[in-house]
Amino acid sequence: MWRNIASNFLTLMIVALVVGLGGLAWAQREYSADGPLEAAICLRVAPGSNMTRVAAQLEEQGAISNGMIYRLGAEYSDKSGQLKAGNFLIEEGTSMAEIVDMVTTSGPPTCGTEVIYRISVANQSIQVRELDPATQEFEVTGRFDPTAEEAPESYANAVADTSTRYRVVVAEGVTSWQITEGLKAWDILEGEIASVPPEGSLAPEGYEVRAGEARADILAEMTELQASRLAEAWAARQDGLQVDTPEEAMILASIIEKETQIPEERPLVASVLQNRLERGWQLQFDPTIIYGITRGIGTLDRPISNADISGRTEARIHGSIEYNTYQIDGLPAGPIGNPGVAAIEAALSPSETDYMFFVATGDGGHAFAETLDEHNENVARLRAREAEARDN
Repeated sequence: MWRNIASNFLTLMIVALVVGLGGLAWAQREYSADGPLEAAICLRVAPGSNMTRVAAQLEEQGAISNGMIYRLGAEYSDKSGQLKAGNFLIEEGTSMAEIVDMVTTSGPPTCGTEVIYRISVANQSIQVRELDPATQEFEVTGRFDPTAEEAPESYANAVADTSTRYRVVVAEGVTSWQITEGLKAWDILEGEIASVPPEGSLAPEGYEVRAGEARADILAEMTELQASRLAEAWAARQDGLQVDTPEEAMILASIIEKETQIPEERPLVASVLQNRLERGWQLQFDPTIIYGITRGIGTLDRPISNADISGRTEARIHGSIEYNTYQIDGLPAGPIGNPGVAAIEAALSPSETDYMFFVATGDGGHAFAETLDEHNENVARLRAREAEARDN
């Protein structure tokens, strides 16, 4: 009897193993086979999502036949923890294996609507654009200033679409006040901003955001990135610089950022700053005058006057001239904007030159000089060019 029982048990085990192996083989075929989609869809993977949630989305949109197989396949291939946020174009017939590869690979969005909020020194602008899956090119469907214009219909449609991707892009050189005011003006964000962050503490960059995200959380991300950039540049700084602390380096970087947007000029401007500090000269940089008057709130909508240079304007408004580098020795009281990573690196790794002066050339660049005579010649060329432009 026991022999019969053992034989039957063994038979059952063999049958179960065969069935199990057959089921596994079937699941593997399903995972790699063409999917059920008959028309392409745009899959939106939200920040903080997971494979279980994505599997449910795919099942709901008819892109996969079995959510459990999808999840097990992602787990078996060690890709469950590699999920990326973004918009992904799922073509008709795409297999589960191919979808897992898509959503775990970093890259630009391949479909859907993107809303970009740009905060620049001069203004703010929101751009709505649609990515054409066929050409992989963006078509702008709307652009407006949220502080001065009514939003177009394309923006309202984008906000209503849960697959829309949002980014806020902060330009180099903007002030902390301009950034906070810009974030306050974007209606998809939530929460109060307790206070304006210290000048120079926010990193100009493009940031992925989501509808309903707290403004304070975005500022915290900007602060963390800027601190990391400054620490890295400070650790790699040149020897013998005329700065004693990372905070002083940030002041220099903010001046460099305001003086030039040309990448190759930043180390040259930094060298002028270093050379002037080393010789004990006043820095005499115009952007410091402007910041002394505005304190980063808005822009100065007029040319600099003799009263500004002498410090009378700043003293009348604020009771001091602590930012006016035509009147004080050394560095101004603090940064005059939020510099980008290139300006920070230039401040701590300047070119080795004997330049003491520079002036605009009239075409976006600058002419650098070692002596006052050379500088005066460069200024004369600029004035002649300006006169010619006026005559024409």
